Amino acid sequence: MTDLSYQSALALSEQLENSEISASELMASTLDRIDAVNGDVNAIVSLRARAELMEDAKAADTSDRKGWLHGIPIAIKDLANAKGLPTSMGSPLFAGQIAQEDDILTARLRAAGAIVIGKTNTPEFGLGSHTFNPVFGATRNPYGHGQTAGGSSGGAAVALATGMVSVADGSDMMGSLRNPAAWNNVYGMRPTWGLVPSEPKGETFLHQIATNGPMARNPRDLAALLDTMAGPDPRQPHNLAQAPSLPQVDGDVSDIRVGWLGDWDGALVYEDGIDALAQSALRQIEGLGCDVQTLSAPFSAEAIWESWTTLRSYTVGMGLAGMYENPETRDRLKKTAQWEIERGLAMTGKEVNAASIIRSDWFKAAAEAFENVDVMILPSAQVWPFDVATEYPTEIAGRTMGTYHRWMEVMIAPSLIGLPVVNIPMGFGGPNNLPMGLQLIGKRGSDAMLLRVAQAWHGATHWPDVRRV
Repeated sequence: MTDLSYQSALALSEQLENSEISASELMASTLDRIDAVNGDVNAIVSLRARAELMEDAKAADTSDRKGWLHGIPIAIKDLANAKGLPTSMGSPLFAGQIAQEDDILTARLRAAGAIVIGKTNTPEFGLGSHTFNPVFGATRNPYGHGQTAGGSSGGAAVALATGMVSVADGSDMMGSLRNPAAWNNVYGMRPTWGLVPSEPKGETFLHQIATNGPMARNPRDLAALLDTMAGPDPRQPHNLAQAPSLPQVDGDVSDIRVGWLGDWDGALVYEDGIDALAQSALRQIEGLGCDVQTLSAPFSAEAIWESWTTLRSYTVGMGLAGMYENPETRDRLKKTAQWEIERGLAMTGKEVNAASIIRSDWFKAAAEAFENVDVMILPSAQVWPFDVATEYPTEIAGRTMGTYHRWMEVMIAPSLIGLPVVNIPMGFGGPNNLPMGLQLIGKRGSDAMLLRVAQAWHGATHWPDVRRV
């Protein structure tokens, strides 16, 4: 049987459309690959039975083509619902709970023809950039099984890196589409907030922090999946509509102005080797014809941090309040979740408003900065992938991290104001020679431009193909 593990999703789509391969052949190859590697990395969970999946593939072979994903296997991040599959969210409170309906993103993927094979592992409730939970255990980095895969889309990133799927969905509040992509040598994209809708449940006006988005081994697949996931939902406010990204992904980037933010005027600290690897990548970006310059910090990092932690805790606290306030479920939440909820529930309206004013001021300052550059760049992590048994880093290069998530501070500036960001792989380094990435940050609505830069980078580097696992 032909090994199709590392072919791109668009290439597989073309072969399926031209009857060069069948959906049954692709499904068998996919399941063989999962059997071979998933036991070592624990990326895909709640995998459906092989016989059932082969029946779905045979049905795809004999039915009219639905869309570009027709017959392509995909696993859904275990924070989202896929009808008929468990949605545990990594929590014992929801282990075994079967989804009765698809979430919007799952429904859109199925409508384009994707076959949902199972779920991808995530931290409990998606909190923390280290994929482990008491339901399924830890997901391991395929480039070093003793290290973390990142998170919260860690299972998705590892499934991509190991060739178990060709594209994957994820979600991103504080870097969850970018950090695991960086640590697994793949691409992950946090779209402009509002481009990819979440679920029309509960409060839908105030929460503007997290978003769903695509992951892939190349930017063209990333763009194709974004186009499938994107589009307004009439039941929700703040929808954003844009022209499809895939037709815009190829093209010249010599007119692109790039600004390197470095350590944000000393506010950020990195482990040894990350800055040097980034400097090498910047020279390669310059080689693409881009104008690269070093920027001064466009806003106070401490103000961004204070605004972010207030609004994040408020959002998490309101979302999980019911489980915290129930004495039968509170103690079954992990300690970091309890801490986050307690902060959120203690917030006053005045504190939340003050944090939102800072967010508004940062948005205006960012708009001014984008008058001089098209793309801002930061590393996608401040540390190399750490030991899988470590819950989270407590210090970086001698600087103490005061919370369970401060080591991810490099992620929050674009997240706070809903800007689009693409992680691009930038090579390997650190004590264990593991992957690292760069964040390409654009102004609101510049998703297609970022993908064009990412595609030019991929054409010059091909990192996911240069070193596979």
